[in-house]
Amino acid sequence: MTTDRRFARFNAGKSTVSGKTEVSPLTQHEVPEGGMCLSAFVVLTEAGYPNWVVLGHLNPEAAWDHIGALDPERTEVHSKGWMIPSSHLLLKEPPQEAARRILWEQLMLKGVPLSEPSVVSETYTPRRFPDLPSHWDIEFIFRGEISTARLPKTPAWKELAFVDVSRTRKSEMARSHEDILESAGFRFAEEPAQG
Repeated sequence: MTTDRRFARFNAGKSTVSGKTEVSPLTQHEVPEGGMCLSAFVVLTEAGYPNWVVLGHLNPEAAWDHIGALDPERTEVHSKGWMIPSSHLLLKEPPQEAARRILWEQLMLKGVPLSEPSVVSETYTPRRFPDLPSHWDIEFIFRGEISTARLPKTPAWKELAFVDVSRTRKSEMARSHEDILESAGFRFAEEPAQG
């Protein structure tokens, strides 16, 4: 039987099985048309207050291309809402190393114990561009806890604060990070009724 399934098995070079150029029809040689991202998120709660999460309004003047894979246009668009400290993974970077990199580069924190990641995968059509093909995300969500005294002030953020997610509306979030927090078990305040 020959399958018509397209597996998420990517290789643009030589096979790790044969050492020769990959020719198997089971292997994909191009990324999906709508793109694909691997990202890490560091969800830090305040010690003793599990609904209070470290969120920030990013500083568009900071080097977000270097610390979070955001070009200037995306940085400007996403600077208006709350974001979770996060980044796309560097090529071949393990998710655990990405989480430690985020802690240091975005929050100037070291030695914060983090959970093993929960992994979420989703495909979606971008809200701002509904005519584009579906995008595929694979997200590694790490959890940790810090005290108020450890909340840093860093140049990456205009504002960084513990935010009570249960009193926050999804519309206050940037970059669809409300989806990440919901995947991590948080619930948001109700949006006001449209009238």
